[in-house]
Amino acid sequence: MTFFTSEFECKIDAKGRLVLPAKIKGTLPESSGSELVIRKGFEPCLILYPMVEYKKLYSKIAGLNEFNAEYRKIQRQFFSGSSVVELDGTGRFLIPKLMMQHAGLEKNAVVVGMGNKIEIWNPEEYKKYSIGDPDEFSALAQKYLNE
Repeated sequence: MTFFTSEFECKIDAKGRLVLPAKIKGTLPESSGSELVIRKGFEPCLILYPMVEYKKLYSKIAGLNEFNAEYRKIQRQFFSGSSVVELDGTGRFLIPKLMMQHAGLEKNAVVVGMGNKIEIWNPEEYKKYSIGDPDEFSALAQKYLNE
């Protein structure tokens, strides 16, 4: 089972390549090999999946009835916003330009372990979307996890 945690500050080089932190790279399932899937997130971030995790989502979305207009919208948005990327020998991969624009990425990024996937954020955007107030986090945890 894949299990990514923590947050890491990373650099993006002039060609748009990001080196995965060693702790993230070391957690990648061997079955994924050097291929990962990157997708535009719902927020202004990118989501990186090991191939095994992406295939679970792929099956659900590809299995939707193509004769239903809402399902087609989901499929169109999901698949057009996804791309296969490959890790090189040093653990870096090229972020497609349109995805860099979507997430507002330039030279710096925050890489966040999210359980079975990884988020990649512009550091300023990450601050806006993360919970800085412990009381707010506590209230959300009580609301959704105290069942």
